[in-house]
Amino acid sequence: MTPSTPAAPAEVRVDKWLWSVRLFKTRSLAIEACQAGHVKIGGQRVKPSRAVHPGEIVTAQVGEIVRIVRVIALLDRRVGAAQVPQYLEDLTPPAPPPALRAPELAPLFHRPKGAGRPTKRDRRLLERMGHRADDPDA
Repeated sequence: MTPSTPAAPAEVRVDKWLWSVRLFKTRSLAIEACQAGHVKIGGQRVKPSRAVHPGEIVTAQVGEIVRIVRVIALLDRRVGAAQVPQYLEDLTPPAPPPALRAPELAPLFHRPKGAGRPTKRDRRLLERMGHRADDPDA
């Protein structure tokens, strides 16, 4: 029981708990992740309606990242980011450093994302360097 909540609920659905502790931006995304098999408790896939209990280990794939958390306390309302550590313990191992690209795979010409369409001058420069102007990797 925390000062900000009057009483901890007896049990909470896993989709609601994942949303409450801010692992997913919306409850709908948490439900979809459960249905797709991206959420596991104790190594078993879970349905969105499964109750979560303190002490359980929850593994959730959020985008490209696999988050591993231990349930410390239950809550059924979304809390501020500063209060999240009261309800979960993050067991996710640190991410490995990004692999360095091999020099032969590095692009010869870097064009910032969102820079817009290359000008005629840019396209001619790219063609001289051996790249096509419409190549997204150029």
